[in-house]
Amino acid sequence: MVFTIVILFFMLIVLAFVTGLPRFAVRQITQMRLQTNESIYEYLERTGVFTRDQFERLPKRQVQVRSRDGLKLNGYVLELFPGSQRWMIIVHGYTVSLLASTQYIDVFRKAGFNILLVDQRRHGGSEGDYTTYGYQEKYDVQAWVNWILENYGEKSVIGLHGQSLGGGTVLEYLTIAHPNVRFVIADCPYSDLTELIRHQISKLNKLPAKPLLPLVDKLLHRKAGFRLHQVSPIKAVENSTLPVLFIHGTEDNYVPTYMSREMYQVKPEPKELLLVEGAVHANAYGINPKRYTEVVHAFIEKALGAEMPEATAYLPSI
Repeated sequence: MVFTIVILFFMLIVLAFVTGLPRFAVRQITQMRLQTNESIYEYLERTGVFTRDQFERLPKRQVQVRSRDGLKLNGYVLELFPGSQRWMIIVHGYTVSLLASTQYIDVFRKAGFNILLVDQRRHGGSEGDYTTYGYQEKYDVQAWVNWILENYGEKSVIGLHGQSLGGGTVLEYLTIAHPNVRFVIADCPYSDLTELIRHQISKLNKLPAKPLLPLVDKLLHRKAGFRLHQVSPIKAVENSTLPVLFIHGTEDNYVPTYMSREMYQVKPEPKELLLVEGAVHANAYGINPKRYTEVVHAFIEKALGAEMPEATAYLPSI
């Protein structure tokens, strides 16, 4: 009798593991609760990189496009250099919004770029049910690239900057990159989604990845329409000769630093790698904004050469 009870208890544990944990993991991967505007502003102001007042006073215009699968995507245009054909698209990370991208505005203003801040699908003012880590989002970036070309001319010179999820997104975009996109900056990106989820299951949550990962993968396909192996930025960079700057904090354990190192190693030239000492996940700029800006500007100048403009835009008090 005792043996039977033990077996039943064990079977219940296994059943809970098989049904409950994968569902929870997939929700965390694709539908984690989004941060509020207040929490994003609080982080920006606490780290000293931007403020609510600065964003409210920006000369900006809200714009929208449709994704290839019919979602409304939201963005803000900062036309800092009227008549200029130089544009930066800045792509934020998981659970935040384009507000988190405002910290980089001055970096690219000083390099002479108009700026397009975008909300990734399911974030901010954009529609969507699931985050897909670049599987669908790379086509959303293409929709924004097309919007710039249609509204500001076929001679537009476009750069991409992405942080965390945004970093993975802009690297995945390399597989379909438009010729007018001239360089990519990926801040704390993941190299491969399978390896990232394996790391977060086993290293961060101390759970066995071997039985859980295949279950997560199957449920992910059923719910969100893609498999883990279909997102692998390291494969995208292996086959791209577009200039890429990888940036990562040396103390990043959420998306481990080695992922940028590995991508840098396999990426053909031109490429650069900036490791920011002491930075954890997604705070490389906050830790050392001066070094971050210097390296980004030097990288852009090398990527565009003589096309670099003089920065003469008016942007109040930032």
